[in-house]
Amino acid sequence: MHRIHRIVFFLLAAGTAAAQQPAGDRLTVDLTIYNQNLALIHEVRNVDLSQGMNEVVLPDIPATIDATSLQLSSLPDRSGIKVLEQSYQYDLIHQAKLLEKYIGKQVEFIRIAPDEKKEYSVKGKLLSTGWQALPENGSYAAAGNMIAEINGKIEVNPDGKLVLPALPEGLILKPQLRWLMKSEKSGTQKIGISYLAGQIAWHCDYVALLGEHDDAVDLNGWVTVVNHSGTTFENAGLKLVAGDVNISRESNAAPRQKQAFNAMLAQEDQQFQQKELFEYKLYTLQRRTDIVNNETKQIELVTAPHVSAKKVLVYDGIANQWRMWRNQPSYREKTAFGQQSNPKVGVFVKFINSEESGLGMPLPKGKIRVYKKDSDGKEQFIGEDEIDHTPKDEEIRIYLGDSFDVVGERVQKALQAVVTGHIEEETIQIKVRNHKTEPVELLVYEHPWRWSTWDIVQSSTAWTKVDQSTLQFPVTLSPDEEKTITYTVRYTW
Repeated sequence: MHRIHRIVFFLLAAGTAAAQQPAGDRLTVDLTIYNQNLALIHEVRNVDLSQGMNEVVLPDIPATIDATSLQLSSLPDRSGIKVLEQSYQYDLIHQAKLLEKYIGKQVEFIRIAPDEKKEYSVKGKLLSTGWQALPENGSYAAAGNMIAEINGKIEVNPDGKLVLPALPEGLILKPQLRWLMKSEKSGTQKIGISYLAGQIAWHCDYVALLGEHDDAVDLNGWVTVVNHSGTTFENAGLKLVAGDVNISRESNAAPRQKQAFNAMLAQEDQQFQQKELFEYKLYTLQRRTDIVNNETKQIELVTAPHVSAKKVLVYDGIANQWRMWRNQPSYREKTAFGQQSNPKVGVFVKFINSEESGLGMPLPKGKIRVYKKDSDGKEQFIGEDEIDHTPKDEEIRIYLGDSFDVVGERVQKALQAVVTGHIEEETIQIKVRNHKTEPVELLVYEHPWRWSTWDIVQSSTAWTKVDQSTLQFPVTLSPDEEKTITYTVRYTW
């Protein structure tokens, strides 16, 4: 069985070849977070410099920093300071790294005598760590057992608590930056630095409460900020950039995620103030906040009560495979294709993102969860969906699930060649049934898919061409009513 050794090490006092000047704690810190799992961080710190050459260490730097993006800013006398070298040091302490430094060297094991119950120590040479480096990501995985030579014998997974004499040179407790700087004068300088760091992201989440008669929603939008950078930012200024900022593929940031939105509702107590930034939108939190490492923080973005809405039932009877079959010559005369029927009627809630409906602001992409009160006045979850970036005055449609009492049925009644190899006609019959005690409005969608050139030559119900591959038939059903739609489509190629 693999034994996990507890390691104790002692730091031995030793002089360094050159004195280091640690920068002070952050005086201020401000974050600008992008949708691409990336943040621009601005810090202001004090540092004591001597005239001439200085080695400056900046601790508490995010582990996800892009060191090539770092720059100095906001210096009172920038001309008097010059950075000659810059290093990002991230060789953090890890059990495997510690043990690697002591391979072939003498170590100590603290053991307990079984009879006397007293501790005693034995010394030996470490031969193997029991860890294996993973070259693809720089991490380590357990691989076998620790091996040591003790009293002239080889012990695999030796007993005892492993004790190391000192922390090996080069390993650090937290990521840090090291600068070699040249200063024209001595004294305390206030320096500003900015850099990009990954694993800091934001997105939007929405909560909607559907009204009793399904004709209005109370909408709340929240900004969700997630920090996995390895560093906590206390009392930080927070700005959010919405837009499609291009990130080079060679960057260590996460892949692009498109997101864009515009203005806020004009509320006296709004937490974010919106301004323009190049071709993007910039949102500034009107107070400072703590962004803790490994924390998910939510901040209210918008509240819009009583937004006018409408429930919509949709029957799309053909199986989803039509998108794969569409305009494929080899499928044109396959009679079996297109006979599959989907009985489910989808339930949607839609509203116009306009001032007239009670909203009227561009909304960012995000997940929206919808609730409704039951007969006891308790809120119940009724579905969720993803909304895309939606400008003002555009429609938002939320898919919540499938109706229990409204069903559909689609049947291919005929498929025949009018002119062999050139013209075909297909007749489709759709039945929709309402088992509710109240009337419902239903939209039936159909998809002529056999070829791009088609025409409806006969239909029992009025229809609208939505796009090249979609027809819409509006239907109103009374309680316990069934209606039938029959149409014939002619394909020509």
